[in-house]
Amino acid sequence: MPDRTVDVDLIRQLAELLDQSSLTEIEVEDEGVRIRVARTAASVSAAPQVVHHAAPLQGTPPAGTPVAAETGASAPATTASAVRSPMVGTAYLSSDPGSKPFAGVGQTVAAGDTLLIVEAMKVMNPIVAPSGGTVTAVLVENGQPVEFDQPLIVVE
Repeated sequence: MPDRTVDVDLIRQLAELLDQSSLTEIEVEDEGVRIRVARTAASVSAAPQVVHHAAPLQGTPPAGTPVAAETGASAPATTASAVRSPMVGTAYLSSDPGSKPFAGVGQTVAAGDTLLIVEAMKVMNPIVAPSGGTVTAVLVENGQPVEFDQPLIVVE
């Protein structure tokens, strides 16, 4: 068996990369040596970004399209919060194919509940509810590619 030493500097660099990004896990492999650095979702300091809208969203708007209601007179008294993607990746609505989705329209969620997963570079990143409420719209489909800051789910 070959003598393998742990590259502590590489581990520090990977840990710093986790701190500087919204990733929860990084794995590298070189010449048969694999190093994985991960942190639990509870220790992630960056929460999903939230944008407040004057009216609930009816569907996925094209990129760059304003989503707030233009007329103030018809705007309802309630406000909805669109949970936005903190990264580019692929959205998954459930943990496994064929499993029940994490959140669906009409479902009540609590702050911290997983709403969906965004996979980026083979890392599954849970997207959690920033606050409690009712899911009023799911703006992505299972397996759909998503962009940074794209609205994913609306919680009212």
